[in-house]
Amino acid sequence: MTDRLTTSSPLTKTLGAAALLAMVTTAVLGLWISPPDVVQGDSVRPFYVHVPAIWVAYIAFFVTVVCSVLWLVPRTRDAKWDRIAGASGEIGVVFTAVNLITGMLWGRITWGVYWQWDARMTSTLLLFVLYLGYLAIRRTTIDPTQRAKRSAIMALIAAIDIPIVHFSVVWWRTLHQEASVIRPDLDFELEGEMLQALLFGVLAFLLTYGWAVVHRYRLAVLEDEAEERAVAAAIERRRSELEAV
Repeated sequence: MTDRLTTSSPLTKTLGAAALLAMVTTAVLGLWISPPDVVQGDSVRPFYVHVPAIWVAYIAFFVTVVCSVLWLVPRTRDAKWDRIAGASGEIGVVFTAVNLITGMLWGRITWGVYWQWDARMTSTLLLFVLYLGYLAIRRTTIDPTQRAKRSAIMALIAAIDIPIVHFSVVWWRTLHQEASVIRPDLDFELEGEMLQALLFGVLAFLLTYGWAVVHRYRLAVLEDEAEERAVAAAIERRRSELEAV
């Protein structure tokens, strides 16, 4: 029964515990176990949060796009797709913010400044702003059908920037270093403890993403139910007023 639905369950508790354990493991591997980089030394350590955050943000936005398409197609249209799209989009925005913040801190250590308008940083900031716009559209109208339609279209438009962000270091000359793992030539530059720390970081952010999306989806269900009850109560009050006239 949806009236008994809460945002907590054995699934979310398990996911939360696993995410916390993975985050702690990533911190241990990234700060103490992995060796310094041959070029950047110990300043490379934000890498183990910076990269997983944007990779999982890509996944979050991809889920948003897929669910938006499923909602736009009449045959598969269902409120659950809109809710999942919104929940995933919110988490994607948070992880993109984490990527930008850690990138600025890493840039301050490496380049001496927090921000440079190079292709990677600028396109990532644009991605963040576009999906902030997506979240804003989700709150611009009361009509759930219009809201879902407009936000779905915005999600598809914003997703155009994802490949631009990822391949910006390949297409343009930038201050940002080239990709270390997902490269066009499929040649991994990482190995050993550095690769292990990165993979644990990805696992930690994936588990956190799953935990947060489940919570946010359930909250969206509760919000929709509360809105429906409020509308029904308003209609009933209006009907009572008309009958009393």
